Amino acid sequence: MMTTPVSDGSVSKRPKRTRAVVKSYDESFMDDLIEKHIGGDSKKRSRTKEELEKETEREALIALSLGFPIDELLPQEIQAGVVSELGGKEQNDYIVVRNHILTRWRANVRTWLFKAQVKETVSREYDHLLSSAYDFLLYNGYINFGVSASFSSSVSEEATEGSVIIVGAGLAGLSAARQLMSFGFKVIVLEGRSRPGGRVYTQKMGKEGAYAAVDLGGSVITGLHANPLGVLARQLSIPLHKVRDNCPLYKPDGAPVDKEADSNVELIFNKLLDKVTQLREIMGGFANQISLGSVLEKLRQLYAVARTTEERQLLDWHFANLEYANAGCLSKLSAAYWDQDDPYEMDGDHCFLAGGNWRLIRALCNGVPIFYGKTVQTIRYTNDGVEVVAGDQVFQADMVLCTVPLGVLKKKTIRFEPDLPQRKLAAIERLGFGLLNKVAMLFPRVFWGEDVDTFGYLSEFSHRRGEFFLFYGYHTVSGGAVLVALVAGEAAHSFEYTDPSTMLHCVLDILRGIYGPKGIDVPNPIQSICTRWGSDPFSYGSYSHVRVQSSGSDYDILAENVGGRLYFAGEATIRQHPATMHGAYLSGLREASRILFSTKARQNNPRKCIQKSFGPSNETLADLFKKPDLACGELLFVFNPLNEDPKSLGLMRVSFGKPSGDCNTEVSNEKAADNQHQDILDNQVQLYTVLAREQARELLQVTGGTWSKLSYLFKRLHLKLMGGSVLGVLGNSVTANISSARRGRGRNRVSART
Repeated sequence: MMTTPVSDGSVSKRPKRTRAVVKSYDESFMDDLIEKHIGGDSKKRSRTKEELEKETEREALIALSLGFPIDELLPQEIQAGVVSELGGKEQNDYIVVRNHILTRWRANVRTWLFKAQVKETVSREYDHLLSSAYDFLLYNGYINFGVSASFSSSVSEEATEGSVIIVGAGLAGLSAARQLMSFGFKVIVLEGRSRPGGRVYTQKMGKEGAYAAVDLGGSVITGLHANPLGVLARQLSIPLHKVRDNCPLYKPDGAPVDKEADSNVELIFNKLLDKVTQLREIMGGFANQISLGSVLEKLRQLYAVARTTEERQLLDWHFANLEYANAGCLSKLSAAYWDQDDPYEMDGDHCFLAGGNWRLIRALCNGVPIFYGKTVQTIRYTNDGVEVVAGDQVFQADMVLCTVPLGVLKKKTIRFEPDLPQRKLAAIERLGFGLLNKVAMLFPRVFWGEDVDTFGYLSEFSHRRGEFFLFYGYHTVSGGAVLVALVAGEAAHSFEYTDPSTMLHCVLDILRGIYGPKGIDVPNPIQSICTRWGSDPFSYGSYSHVRVQSSGSDYDILAENVGGRLYFAGEATIRQHPATMHGAYLSGLREASRILFSTKARQNNPRKCIQKSFGPSNETLADLFKKPDLACGELLFVFNPLNEDPKSLGLMRVSFGKPSGDCNTEVSNEKAADNQHQDILDNQVQLYTVLAREQARELLQVTGGTWSKLSYLFKRLHLKLMGGSVLGVLGNSVTANISSARRGRGRNRVSART
């Protein structure tokens, strides 16, 4: 569950609450804004020198907002060798061309930007730099990414690069899957849940015909500038609502907090954080051995601030907000590195997506083969490829991308064979993985004010400061009067073990204490939901933070691949944007690029590694079909003998050439089976398909010969025939399961290579 950075807030790692102009808008306004700045399709060759200079400056500012330095290369660009010599004129020219390409695509993110289009606006003398910049931006996910419907016609449907299994259908897994498929990889996604999205989860509340949507996990798009989720929203034409910064606070008795007192304590809070920064510079490495919470408390006592009860409660509120932003108790956060990602925060407004973030998830799932209910127990990786075990199924591919949350890695519910390197295991142990919970309530009406997006509540006790400390109104985007109460810090952990009805009554008591004195009736909610992300076996928490004795380097270590076969993505693998939805998405794009370049390197160095065939070997298939379970003329069928479920999958083979005789519903005689197999071997072509037992039975009921049955296979069952070598991950899995079951194993497993 990801919030403020990942899910819920317009607060940053160092929260600010300032007044802002109320504004609701559609993200498509960015199209008009950028169009105005860059002048549409005007060509550079037709412009004056002064116009070109101004345009170049504007494009540099746009690139800067996207995370590119004005006069330097990114480390990734240097590593990619985009220029022959660092510094000097060539690098300067490259940066100008790169910025121009970025601006061209950002002007219209709904359309694929082709290299030929860019050539129309760049002088021919820079063609080599144009190709270098375009390829870098394309294959590193800076342009032509997302969910635009027009992209499909620009992406080859033929998979030529290899096969990848992705574990997890959250933002990281889905972004990687789409990008890899666009690169020409065969991809399947294994998801343990019955839905996609992971910690991004939109739930319907209310009655049919009058549903309201509420995000129980990641909810706020934090900073629109350079944010890839903002790009997705523009591509889908989904309106966004700016989270208004006005956040009134209320005392434990429901009375409003005096604005002057609020401002004074907020100033104290910020000065304390400034002192932490100064102190850790003096302390050096020792600062990583102590917690942010302990330093803040010592400083509070030293400077004798927040001494009255109200001041202390206000300061506790800011501490709770800080714990919410970091998904961790202040007593756990590293005083040295808790804010290590601050320099990379996305600028711009924080927004809610109209209708919930499931709209992004749904679009990302389109066209991606996802298998739900596949809880992965084991990931095996060797120099030749990978195997992923989920239940009684084994999936094989060239590479595997693991996108499970850090909480799952900490619980060690997935076994890696061989074990992960000690360096990675240590980083997993050091990094923190915190908790944020919510109480979502659908009311008959909006009683808190149509113009209010957030308001806060001060706790009477410090140890409960994170309990319902902040409320979010989703009425502007959910389709109903939805109010969400947040539970952070220590309170988020105790919340997991408290009866939901008790928590709901606590929330209602708070709301009635605030609005009752104003003469406003607080009705009972129509429906309420309490989250328990810490108990969720597919997350075991919400999002990551830098714990005492950890550092930003641990994010980098988690992102390292193992042996060029096992890769990792997710919010806990991206040092610049951890604990954010956009960080998860960007990590998927990053790993797709790494997998592509690793594959190219193997192809260029065949001695290092022989490319693994994506489908089962001809020898394995031939061995299976020596003893088919069903046969009808040229059609032979094999199934897992340990699974009689009508929906269980098997293989069908059809042989073209010499007829094999009439239908036999069962083949049990060993001699007959051997003879039949020899007869098939005399045929010239064998093609295959994966189908269910019930589909095989249905096919055998079709009257007529082989061609009538094949016609039914194509037109009614919508199945295709293919060579054994291209049966894919699913064919691999089915073949392995049948072979394993026939060898009499209780659990379907496949040896590393047979």
